[in-house]
Amino acid sequence: MKRNLPSLLTAAVILVALTGGSCWAEKLTLMLDWFPNVDHVPIYVAQQEGYFAEKGLEVKIMSPSETTDALKLAASDNVDLAVSYQPQAVIGVARGLKINVVGRLVENPLGVLLFLKEKGFKVPKDLDGKKIGFTVPGTEEVLIGAFAKLNGVKDFTLINVGFAIVPSLTSGKVDAIMGPYKNYETIALEDAGYPSDFFQLQDWGVPTYDELIFISGPKALEKKEAAVKNFVGAIERGIAFARANPEKALEDFFKAVPDAERSMETRAFKLTLPHFAKEQKHDPARWQTFADFAHENGLIEKAIDTKPILKSWK
Repeated sequence: MKRNLPSLLTAAVILVALTGGSCWAEKLTLMLDWFPNVDHVPIYVAQQEGYFAEKGLEVKIMSPSETTDALKLAASDNVDLAVSYQPQAVIGVARGLKINVVGRLVENPLGVLLFLKEKGFKVPKDLDGKKIGFTVPGTEEVLIGAFAKLNGVKDFTLINVGFAIVPSLTSGKVDAIMGPYKNYETIALEDAGYPSDFFQLQDWGVPTYDELIFISGPKALEKKEAAVKNFVGAIERGIAFARANPEKALEDFFKAVPDAERSMETRAFKLTLPHFAKEQKHDPARWQTFADFAHENGLIEKAIDTKPILKSWK
């Protein structure tokens, strides 16, 4: 039977209405750096407020088994996009990973050298002869070494505490730990009855960097460049929305992640909000300064040029 063109168009309109247009959407896979938390609020805002859908995107958000998985999966094009860290990206490029830095999420370091306030440390030199813990082997013990050298800290003992941050500090196993987040572990310690303090690395000689960035592999960017550009645009809107409507943004997060611990995440979000990226434009000089520091202090074995990996959108 011969089909009538107006009938076909009507059917198509009905189908789009029923599916929300998802049948026409460009699919992207996004691997987070870790389990969903308020560092990722703008991503969930873009999803819940329809910014991805308006850009013709359907974004599948996934969590990794390890914090280093996301970068590797993006570099190997097993996912289209990944949330990662600038230091990890610099290390990855030095080791030969082919990646593109396509966007920014958190523009200031959140990791600190954390200690209990009762210790009374005022300057890094007060850590002379102390036990210093770290959480991520291969990165943080090198950062501790650089931090110590810059600030005249001597005769300290390094201890791998894994992710047992709070008990390691409260039990006295270590005097300080490199790597905890100032927007999370400070709250956990406060809840346990232990007020904390910290040294921000960028205040004591370590170059500043983007805490969280978006990474794409070469094939994904080549095949889906328009979709990746639209994703970054939606994230930019998500950040702007979170700043203008923090309570609604947080509810978007809880709607998407209903098992999240509300009290902890709500307080953490207040500490995180000022650090979301104010723009998606990269700072090549800042990237190169950190890469040069990483090479000079043994974080990477060879010098690298970071400019080629920074994707700018017109």
